[in-house]
Amino acid sequence: MSFRSTTYGTRYNKRGFKIDIDRNDRKIRFVFKHNEADTSKPEIIAWLKQVEKRIGLSALNPEPYWGFDDLRNVIGQKMKNCFYLVADNKIENNHEYFKYIELYLLSGFSFDKFLDAIEDGFVAVDFDARTGHNHGTKFRLKQGYFSKVYNNVERSF
Repeated sequence: MSFRSTTYGTRYNKRGFKIDIDRNDRKIRFVFKHNEADTSKPEIIAWLKQVEKRIGLSALNPEPYWGFDDLRNVIGQKMKNCFYLVADNKIENNHEYFKYIELYLLSGFSFDKFLDAIEDGFVAVDFDARTGHNHGTKFRLKQGYFSKVYNNVERSF
C-alpha cells in the first residue's frame, strides 16, 4: 500500500486533496473531494474507482488535521532558527564533493506567516506513506521564499 501526495492550500491536486486553514476551529485540515479530482486522466479514474470500492467517495472520516497549538509547538522548536545552504556538487573517483555558494541565516519563525504561506501556495504538505517504508509527512517551503515564514533572513555569503 502507498499514499503519496503533494497538497497545497490554493487548489485541489489531481486526486482531489487540498489543505484548508480553518482559523475558526484553529486547525489545518486535509480535505478530500472526489469531484475535484482530475477525471481527464484514466489513472485517476481507475484510482477513484478503487477508493470508492474500498471506503467510498465521501469526505474523509475522521478528517486528518493538525491543531494550531500542537503544530506551533512542534514547528516552533524545530524551525525557530535555521541555516540554509546552497551548494554545487560533483563526483570524482566515486567521491562526492560540494562547493558551498550561499548561506542563509533564518530566524524569527512566525507561525502566523506559516499559515498565510500555506494559504498563498508557498508551503505544501508532502505525504509519503508506504507499507514497510514510511517517510511520513513534511511541510515544504518553496525554495527562496524564506521571508514568507521567517521574520529575519540574512544572506551570509
